[in-house]
Amino acid sequence: MKKVFRLRGLDCAVCAAKMERAAGKIDGVNSVSIAYITGRMTLDADAERFDEVLAAVEKACSRIEPDLRIVR
Repeated sequence: MKKVFRLRGLDCAVCAAKMERAAGKIDGVNSVSIAYITGRMTLDADAERFDEVLAAVEKACSRIEPDLRIVR
């Protein structure tokens, strides 16, 4: 399942790249792309576990950018 989310609190292009790498390592993520310029994240993950995977991605990203919020 592929979905696009807005990101609030994304302050740094380098942080966006770090978050993309961290999210890509999470079990269940097929692919992830974070665009700093548009403030959007495209997440492709297992449909059966999508909410669980999204929560893990959010947790991983908030370690890098503490004020980040994924708008659902």
